[in-house]
Formats: sequence, structure tokens, C-alpha cells
Amino acid sequence: MKRGTKSDGRTMRRESKFLARFLLVLFTVIILSAIAVLSYFFIDRHIHNSNSVVTLYDSWEKYDYKAVYDISNNIIDRSFLHNTARTLHGYSAFYLAVSEVDNAVAQNYLDEALNNLRIAMQNATDETLPQIYYMLGKTYFFKDRISDYHYYADLAVEYLLKAQSLGYQSNDTAEYLGLSYAELGETQKSIEAFTEALLEREADDTLLLAIAKQYYKSGQGAAAKQYLQRVTELTKNEDLLLQSHILLGQILTDEEKYSEAQKEFEAILEKNENSADAHYALGVLYEKQGDLAKARAEWRTCLRIQVNHPEASIKMSDSR
Repeated sequence: MKRGTKSDGRTMRRESKFLARFLLVLFTVIILSAIAVLSYFFIDRHIHNSNSVVTLYDSWEKYDYKAVYDISNNIIDRSFLHNTARTLHGYSAFYLAVSEVDNAVAQNYLDEALNNLRIAMQNATDETLPQIYYMLGKTYFFKDRISDYHYYADLAVEYLLKAQSLGYQSNDTAEYLGLSYAELGETQKSIEAFTEALLEREADDTLLLAIAKQYYKSGQGAAAKQYLQRVTELTKNEDLLLQSHILLGQILTDEEKYSEAQKEFEAILEKNENSADAHYALGVLYEKQGDLAKARAEWRTCLRIQVNHPEASIKMSDSR
């Protein structure tokens, strides 16, 4: 009996120690699991908070430019030279600008885009730098378009060409180059860029008209008429059609085909009697035919419709 009692006591002590160890291990596992879970939620919350880079990219992929603009701005407040935030802040400011109907607000967005992109450019990687150049070129292009003084077309060309030289490809680069060259008066380069753009966007009525305008400007009326013919066959846009007929009438006037030119202008005025450009062009036609009274009447009508029409204002001033 006594021996059995000692054996049972040792067994109980072993079981007690085992249970204590088991409970200690279990408690440790529970504590570690709790710490792991809490850490996970803390890290996840930190990573996905409203001002994180992860959220910034999520918003960018959703094309939520206002969210990108706000989040990147908050990141920049914490880290002034944060390159990703600077880059995406510049991009989002650009897209907010081009969708803005108020030119003053759009100008502010464009200035902000330029400032952030130029800062981002300083520390950009070889991978992102070409795209930053491309976006700078587009930003300068739009700034030139909505500014009272057009001083930015040369910068648009500079940065678009830099992007191209580094291998950046976009199907609208050639068109922006063509428009910028046209603004700078570099007609031949504009034609070349527009022609390249047309290869990327075959049968585009806007590009066809832009090319026609540049050929006309360079004195190549015959080439311009070929492109205008394609515009009239293709477009369903009444404004583009109107511009095409006015340009064709101007070419016919230069060719001294006055009756054909008059038909073009009168056909436009039958559809839209308030076309200031058509009245102006018809006035030029009468002037070339030596009928200054009719010419001045058309220019006066033009100025009643558009009081700041520059060519009509000059004509009225010169013919006094």
C-alpha cells in the first residue's frame, strides 16, 4: 500500500507539472496570437489609411484625380521631396485643369502641375523621367492654349521632344507637337508632325483640318484642298464642316475663282447667318473684286457679331 501511494504521488506531480507547462505554453500562444492579430490590424490600418502611398495608387488606378490630388498633397506636407507624391500630384493637377471650365482655376491647377513635376523631375528614376517630360510638355501646351499671352508653345515642344528622345511613346505626342509648331509659326514642322499623327489616328477629321490649315498657311492651296475634301466627306461635326468651307472659300478667293468662293460663303451663311468668319471672308472677296462698299458692309456685320474680330477690325481701320 505504501509503495503504491508513493508511485501515485509521483505520477500526480508529473501530471501537475505537465499541466502547468501546457497551460503556460497555451497562454503564451494565446498572447502571441493576440499580439500578432493586433499588429496585423495596426499595420493594415496604417498602410491603408487615407494618406498612404497604397491609397494614393488605388485612387490613381480608379482615375479619381481629386482623391489623388488631396492624398498626394497630404503626403507632401509630411515629406516635401516624396517623389511619388510629387509626380502624382502633378499628374492629377493636370487632369483636374483640363476638365475645369473656369480658366482661372485651370491656370492655378496647371501652375501647380508644373511646379510639382519640375520638382519630381530632379530625383526621378530613369523609368519615370520620360513620362514626366511628356506630362510637362502637355501641361505647357494647355497653359499656352488658355493663357492671354502665348509664351509656352516652345516649352511644350522642348519637353515633348525630350520624352520622345528617351523612347517615350504616346499616340497624341505628334498631334501636340503639330499644334505647338503651328502656334510658333513653324509651318513645315507642324505639317510633318500632323502627318505623323494621322498615321496613328487614320481618318481623323480634326487632324485633317489642322493639316489643311497648315498647307494653306504655307501657300500650298492645292494640297490644302485635298485634305479639306477628306474632311467634308468624313466629318459629322458642324463646326469642323463650317471651318472647312470657309478655308476652301479663302483658297478659291486666292485663286481668283470668285464665283465659286462666293457660293461657299453664301452656303455657310444660309446655315448660319451669324458666322462672323464667313462675313469677313465674303468682305475680302468683295474687296478683291473692287467693291469696297460691299466689303465694308460685310466687315461691319462681322464686327456686330464678334466685336473683337481682329482681321475685320484691321480691315475697317485700313479702309477709312
